[in-house]
Formats: sequence, structure tokens, C-alpha cells
Amino acid sequence: MKLLEGAVDHGGSLGRARALFPNAVLPFVDLSTGINPHSYPLFDLPATSLWRLPEAARARELIEIAATTYGAPSPANIVAAPGTQILLPRVASLVPPGKALVLGPTYAEHARAAAIAGHDVVEVNDFSALAGADLAIIVNPNNPDGRIIGRDRLLALALDLRARGGLLVVDEAFMDVGPREHSLAGDVDQGGIVVLRSFGKFFGLAGLRLGFALSDAETVRRLDTQFGPWAVAGPALEYGIRALGDIAWQDAMRGSLADASARLDALFGRFGIAVAGGTTLFRYLDLPDAPDLFSALGGAGILLRHFAERPHALRAGLPGNEDEWERLESALAVWASRREDRGRGAER
Repeated sequence: MKLLEGAVDHGGSLGRARALFPNAVLPFVDLSTGINPHSYPLFDLPATSLWRLPEAARARELIEIAATTYGAPSPANIVAAPGTQILLPRVASLVPPGKALVLGPTYAEHARAAAIAGHDVVEVNDFSALAGADLAIIVNPNNPDGRIIGRDRLLALALDLRARGGLLVVDEAFMDVGPREHSLAGDVDQGGIVVLRSFGKFFGLAGLRLGFALSDAETVRRLDTQFGPWAVAGPALEYGIRALGDIAWQDAMRGSLADASARLDALFGRFGIAVAGGTTLFRYLDLPDAPDLFSALGGAGILLRHFAERPHALRAGLPGNEDEWERLESALAVWASRREDRGRGAER
């Protein structure tokens, strides 16, 4: 089965970028991920976080802070893991193999993880079709287009699935910058719901590999047992505790990201590129000449995320500094000029 062959292509691979664009201007400006380019401030780690096995008390502190920050009913409703990715097949295995329906188009690893867990996986484009699932998976806000499914609709679906022994999985990897009133984090103790939260994207520290699953207490215990002790590394514990507890930084960053995404929309608009959706960490583009734009920017050393199965779609992250903004503007200007030349040539 194709879904089981290996991890699908994702953004963020500079090795792949070098292979695609061997003559690109360097260094690359990597806009192919939805990771915040303005990371939580680095700090000196206590040496014990590297010398010693992680302390259970420190792990409990992380869980308590994460429960408060994400709005879980209690610390008993959340488990920490070395990245959300490692949770996906474990969560999919919480229900016996059956019909897994994924609301798409979306992050491809959910379908692959469900297939690993033995499910028959189908991607559907209609929310109402999820009612027939044993395992229903929704990314909210969606990656890559930013689609939002309202909390009331999600709870109604969860109620229906729960009555049949099914499970609703809601990946809220980008809810840190989404409409938090639609999060299901506070509803997980009803049962039949798993909410996934990613630390690395909003805090810009993806290399730490830290993520969380929120669910009813029994489901959390089942997941926690699979990891055993020391699941989260000492450095990740330290950064998670400090960053998740720093509400002032989080609030200020949300404002900064909103400003940056508006600036990116305006820049694309100057060159006739309409933004079709996204979040404040990434923008979704839908245009007929998307392959040409991807190639032109790639040659200029600027990476966007393209999708082989949707050639008209692109996703663009945020530039991290003024030099990157200027390089993007210059590359877009060159691309737009060439497009105009081609248009005039076609009219002759």
C-alpha cells in the first residue's frame, strides 16, 4: 500500500532544495514550513538537563503548565511526547482497525499513520462524510489552507462517533495562532476525542521535538504507558516549561505574526497573487501558474511549499528578517516582469 512506503515529502528539507535547485542563490530563504521564524528566546540550559535522566517532577511540571496553557480540564488529560509525529500512529491505534476518514486536503502524515495502525484510509472533502468513520481525523486550523471547523460541529461529530465506539482526532498544531474558541482542548474529558498540540511550530523550536495529546484520563494513561519514563528529553522539558508559561511572550508574538502575515499578503498582492487562505504562520496560494512561481522563486533561493497532487497550490511561510523580505520582493518582481512579457508575447 502506497501509504505505508515511507514518510511523504514535506517542507523544510534543504537537502531536497539543493537537489531541485542546484544553481540557486544561497543561502536559501526557507518559506516552505509553517514554523515561526522568530523563535522563543534561547537561554542557557542547566547542565543537569544533559547530564542526568529527566526528573519525573520536572515532567509533571511541564504537564501542569501545558494543561493550563492549552486549556485542558486537568493535568490528567494531557500527555507529553517527543514530538506530535510520534503520537500519530499510537493515537490511530486507540480504536480497532476500521474505516479512517481524513478531512482533506490536509497534512499527509495523518493518513499514513492511520494506515500503519491498520485502518482502511480514505480522504474526504465533505465534513458530513466523517460521520461514517471509526476514526475521523481533522486538522483545525487546516494545513495548508487554514480552514476552520467550528467547535459545535466538532462536538456533534464526536458525540456520534463516541456512541459507536469511534474516535475523533483533532490536530490543533496551528491553534496557537487560530481562533481558540474553536479548540476542543477543554472538551476532551467527554471521551472519544483526542486533541494534538505541537510545541515547535508556534515557538519556532521544531528541533526540540515536543508535542502533546489531550484526551480523557483513561486514554491519556494508555498513551503514557506506551512511552514509559523519560519520554521527553531534558532540554525539551526546560524549554517547554519556560515557553509555555510565558504568556506575555505568546500574546506579543501573536500580534507580531498577524502584522507579518498582513505584510506578506500585501506583498503578494502587489504582484497580482491573491492569498486564498492560511494562518498567521503561513499563507495559502491558489493560482494557475503556481509551478512557474515555485520554480522561479526556487531558482532565486526562496523555497515555497508545493504539492504534487495539487499543482495549482502553494504555501508560503513568513520571512524571518528584512534581508529575506527584500530577497522575496526582488524575486517576485522578476517573476512578475517575466509573466508580463509572456503575456505581451501571447497577444502578438
